[in-house]
Amino acid sequence: MQFDDDAPLDTSDVQDVRGSRVPGGRATVGGGIVGLVALLLGLFFGIGPQELGLADGSDRPASTASSLAQVQQSCRTGRDANTKEDCRLVAVVNSVQDHWRQEFARGGGTYTASPTVFFSGRVGTACGAATSAVGPFYCPGDRKVYLDLGFFDELRTTFGASGGAFAQAYVVAHEYGHHVQDLMGTLRRAQDGRTGADSNAVRVELQADCYAGVWAHHATTTKDRSTGRPLVTSLTDADIRDGLDAAAAVGDDRIQERFQGRVAPESWTHGSAQQRQRWFRQGYQTGDMGRCDTFR
Repeated sequence: MQFDDDAPLDTSDVQDVRGSRVPGGRATVGGGIVGLVALLLGLFFGIGPQELGLADGSDRPASTASSLAQVQQSCRTGRDANTKEDCRLVAVVNSVQDHWRQEFARGGGTYTASPTVFFSGRVGTACGAATSAVGPFYCPGDRKVYLDLGFFDELRTTFGASGGAFAQAYVVAHEYGHHVQDLMGTLRRAQDGRTGADSNAVRVELQADCYAGVWAHHATTTKDRSTGRPLVTSLTDADIRDGLDAAAAVGDDRIQERFQGRVAPESWTHGSAQQRQRWFRQGYQTGDMGRCDTFR
């Protein structure tokens, strides 16, 4: 995955609160077994920790006064994105949002941007406070994506994904799929409390995978908002394989077999490895969000 060396990066898409102190009381998700369970429950769930029952709703969102200090200094152009992980994620966020902005405009709608918040350890959100153990998530209360960059090491070492730049891009694009669902009113369908292979929770997750594939299909043709040319200049078959591998690694069946020793479809919240790959591939091959109707 490569970016246009000369394209400017829009760091306003990212709020960097790494190292900030989060106001409020105790951390609501701990380490050890509790943290592991929280990670398995929260991974890519698409809604914030309060809805998952993993947060203290009395906590207030963290201040973002120092939000852009680090990324503004180090992430200026696509050249930085080609050499630095956090800058690469800024570029992915730029590209994903440019795609959805243009997609909504083609349909006569208006896309409302969503920042990605880089945090470390613990973060306050409109959905409550959470720790890194929850994994990447989208909070509909403040319409932000939350991401601890250390998760990508977990994706490789704990969940067995091969890693790679596009595995990270898949994670970000999946979370923005939830933002698209929120704007369209679809996300709330996952909040009926049901789990299982045929639940709305699974269908919402699979649709977000499909939306991630739709972005990938258009990534090298989506025009950057400032230059008018694509920010992503190269996306290879190997990149797509890394994305598919990451999708499979966080399938419910893979996670349950790895950590429980058995597969229990009645408790699924995300779908199987095969389903997650199938729907990402559906979006990537068609490039059509209309082909992402997982509720049919």
